Amino acid sequence: MNDILIKDTKAFYQKTFNNSAETIVLSPGRINIIGEHIDYNDGYVLPAAIDKIICFAFEKNNSNVATIHAIDLNESFTIDVTAKQELTDDVWTNYLRGVLNQLQLKGFAIQGFNCAFSSNIPTGSGLSSSAALECGFLYGINELFDLEIKPIDIALMGQSAEHWVGINCGIMDQFSSVMGLENKVIKIDCKTLDFTYHEANFVDYSLILFDSNVKHSLFTSEYNTRRIECGEGLDIIKANYPEITSFRDCEVHHVTSLQSKMTDKVYRRCLYVVKEIKRVIQACEALDNGDILTLGKLMFETHDGLSDDYEVSCAELDYLVALAKEEETVIGSRLMGGGFGGCTITLVKKGSEEEVKAKFAKLYMDKFGIELKIHDVKVSNGTSLYKN
Repeated sequence: MNDILIKDTKAFYQKTFNNSAETIVLSPGRINIIGEHIDYNDGYVLPAAIDKIICFAFEKNNSNVATIHAIDLNESFTIDVTAKQELTDDVWTNYLRGVLNQLQLKGFAIQGFNCAFSSNIPTGSGLSSSAALECGFLYGINELFDLEIKPIDIALMGQSAEHWVGINCGIMDQFSSVMGLENKVIKIDCKTLDFTYHEANFVDYSLILFDSNVKHSLFTSEYNTRRIECGEGLDIIKANYPEITSFRDCEVHHVTSLQSKMTDKVYRRCLYVVKEIKRVIQACEALDNGDILTLGKLMFETHDGLSDDYEVSCAELDYLVALAKEEETVIGSRLMGGGFGGCTITLVKKGSEEEVKAKFAKLYMDKFGIELKIHDVKVSNGTSLYKN
């Protein structure tokens, strides 16, 4: 699939600019194996780059103007790369303007270039196509003009570009898009940005994303509420246990001992966060030991916590996980991302994938009258140059 995407992007570039591109960049989307809603609670996340990508073709054009084509949208724009960048009504262009803004803020001087890009990352499925767009674009400019920006700084500048657009994301999406390695997940410390790689050889199992094809409007307001509730809970914990500075210092008993001092919601939010931080550590140990069954069990536990204690699931996601629990060839499943819609990430025994997909799709349609989108993914390399 990626080979066709690369071939078509190069052909479009050749036809549009009447020349071959000098630089081809592949920038992937990402999944998160476990560690949801933990990035803003000083915990750990466990993402990985996947084999769904945006392919960029670049070439210098000896001017101060960049001409950029979004092949899939059949849209393009030109921009003076030396001018001050401003937000526009063309949302997709703002992510690229944000990257150019970051380069200007950091004092990098670049010249004009031509660029065309195309993607096979499903949009709206929580696979971070925006991070792939920012980081792949910046990676290509870095190569084109020999700017010598380090990979970790490409991720950080990509995050800042998204903040400039108006989305206050954590670092996980850009970090995993840039730093991913084939068959490895990345344990990222969201407090320090320290990271370690862990085996993601699922051996006898395939990773499948079941996309609920719904997005409930609760997400933004409820997301902000969860952050406030966690802050309230942590303040209560710190007041009673002065040695604790963040949730990562907590044991479950610290939270349970203070149940009477918290509202029910704040108590359950804190309980989930402390347990999920522990689960990420356990998941890394399981992967290092090749114990995929334990990883699957932890994924189910995470979903239960997200649904019951953190309350960010919805009927559609709960139903997909309930189906997974009943299926003998499925060992783990949970909602992935912010919640209130989007995907479940599911480990399915190899050889039974098509049967499970067909069964889930039919039952889901019967229950909700909604088509279930399904994406097969593999853990892959981060943003990189394509070599012919």
